[in-house]
Amino acid sequence: MTDAPSVAPAPITALGRLRIAVRLPAMVLLLALCVTCYYPWRLLGPHNPWPRIFLGGIAWLAGVDVRTTGPRNRRGAFLLANHVSWIDIPAIAAASGSAFVGHDGLAGHPFLRWLCRMNDTVFIARHDRTSVAAQVAQVREAIRDTGALTIFPEGTTSDGTGLLPFKSSLLSALDPVPPGIVVQPLWLDYGPDVAALAWIGDEDGLANFLRILARGPRVALTVHFLPPLEGEALTNRKTIAAAARAAIVAAMEQGR
Repeated sequence: MTDAPSVAPAPITALGRLRIAVRLPAMVLLLALCVTCYYPWRLLGPHNPWPRIFLGGIAWLAGVDVRTTGPRNRRGAFLLANHVSWIDIPAIAAASGSAFVGHDGLAGHPFLRWLCRMNDTVFIARHDRTSVAAQVAQVREAIRDTGALTIFPEGTTSDGTGLLPFKSSLLSALDPVPPGIVVQPLWLDYGPDVAALAWIGDEDGLANFLRILARGPRVALTVHFLPPLEGEALTNRKTIAAAARAAIVAAMEQGR
């Protein structure tokens, strides 16, 4: 979560608490159904649809309607996206079936680690430079297995109205770009609802989660698959970070 200043969210109303009381049990039931189907399906092959079904269902139950624009690569895509809230992850999964790169802090929470592992999350130890080679291998294997892997190069969430600098150090697995891998910027466009969803300031993750579940109006989120990077933009991780960020900024400015 970014440390940008923010206005304290309004308290959750009685109607909002009612929405939480309906949506949260529905999410638990969805999890139970998908887990029940997930493990038998693993016996049939590596391409398990249940994580995508679960995450897409979470986005819908949270009140977010996901739509997409632009070209989607069906196999071997490394997606670089802006980051606004936890809802980004189920939304991208719904749109692409992508796995994700997450920071190793998530691995310290057994329940979150279990969920992440089912969706082939690759955990990155950002401060352990000795493990870079192993992490690169994990990233490349995940792309081969799932067809798409998403990273949030800002390294934290923003308010969605702009874009923080991209950390090229998070893109070591793309230096050089593995053969057959498409590097594609992704813009998550929440439209006028972005400020009401953004996870910024001193708000903790649980509070953001509940605040979104408490919302009444549904959110129209457009996942823009921008043109894949080509040529000199793929020279190294720094050029990739700069080119991807510039592409997302340009799309944001055009969308205003």
